[in-house]
Amino acid sequence: MVKAMTESGTVTGERAVARCDVLGKPPFSDENDLLFRPWLGPGFIATVEAISNWMRQAGMTVRQDAAANLIGRYEGSTPDAPALLFGSHLDSVRDGGRYDGMLGVITALEVVAGFHERGERFPFAIEIVGFGDEEGSRFPITMLTTRSIAGVLEEDDPVAAFAELHDVDGITVEQALARVGLTPRGMAAAKRRKDSVLAYVEAHIEQGPVLEAEGRALGVVSGIAAQRRFEIRLHGMAGHAGTMAMSLRRDALTAASEMVLAIERIGVAGGDRDGLVATVGSLRTWPGVTNVVPGDVTFTIDARAGTIATRDRAMNDILAALKDIAERRGIEIEIIPREDLDPSPCDPRLMALMETAVQDVTGEPARVLVSGAGHDAMIMARLAPMSMLFIRCEKGISHNPAEAVLPADVGEAVTALTRFVRLFADDYSQTQGRHSA
Repeated sequence: MVKAMTESGTVTGERAVARCDVLGKPPFSDENDLLFRPWLGPGFIATVEAISNWMRQAGMTVRQDAAANLIGRYEGSTPDAPALLFGSHLDSVRDGGRYDGMLGVITALEVVAGFHERGERFPFAIEIVGFGDEEGSRFPITMLTTRSIAGVLEEDDPVAAFAELHDVDGITVEQALARVGLTPRGMAAAKRRKDSVLAYVEAHIEQGPVLEAEGRALGVVSGIAAQRRFEIRLHGMAGHAGTMAMSLRRDALTAASEMVLAIERIGVAGGDRDGLVATVGSLRTWPGVTNVVPGDVTFTIDARAGTIATRDRAMNDILAALKDIAERRGIEIEIIPREDLDPSPCDPRLMALMETAVQDVTGEPARVLVSGAGHDAMIMARLAPMSMLFIRCEKGISHNPAEAVLPADVGEAVTALTRFVRLFADDYSQTQGRHSA
């Protein structure tokens, strides 16, 4: 088994974790008592500056693109060669953890720092991308800057559709960009040419309990689950809680309660089939006062699975159950589609290299698992082949200040990713040789 440190002896796991911890506090957060780092906010700008300095120390040139993504480049043995991209996101949800997204950027930085210390170069460049907006924690849109790099921004969201979106303070995307000298229309200039990118690799905390339960530090991702989201609006009849007879009520909340349990039942019945999960994450009642029978309820459904077939089968069962409940209870129901995302399978060739790298480091076959969470990788897969490495996190907790990782696990991730780059370089050289022949 390879020890979790670079060949120069620099312990990498401790430094990576320490850097994430530093970035979890002011001035790298917009709040004093919790971590909140929205895109283009003061904490984000300070974070870009700090990581830029670390990138330069690791022998990288640094720039920000037209979407304010941070990009560090470690040049290859041939100038202007295409790049192997590593990346994850710099932004965080409100009251989030220190390792979601950020650990992927810092872990990749440790990999490059090791190559720089040894003077090791490859026939391709290595770039690290710190994406500005993955979470959608400031504006009601996700992965905006990732789509800029992938070249699908205007395809997914015409400029007019997102430029006027505003945050809780009423600041629009256009205004926020203007403060840093950028424009919504100009964000399309962040698009990368397909021939400039060889592959995309993302390391990320698992955000789930599987690796910890199995006593594993690392896992290889086979793909990112298909997602489907709906908003459900129920319309019953509001009435006085003291005078409306139980038998005559059209209570939207009790109908919603039965629906939530039906959604859970269908999700549970799917077992572990393709990683199926079904969640009601938000529920709002109207008028929402103690002495009134709720007349209106709005709630959300989020269903995910490793395949479209499993996801859609479950969602069809859910919607049929909701309609039956609404009809039986005399409740009007509106079913509003909100998001429909296809699964993003990891590239088989890259997966094989990552599995080999993990086995070389851990001494046992790699655990392969589906990512139920969305990641920048699912968008970058539209630009280049992609692969993901999961790092164990305590109790699977994420999007929470209780996020925790072991420095030893992070060290193993750095070593595995270092091994992956070398395996990728061998494969790349062989492929180039075949093409030249």
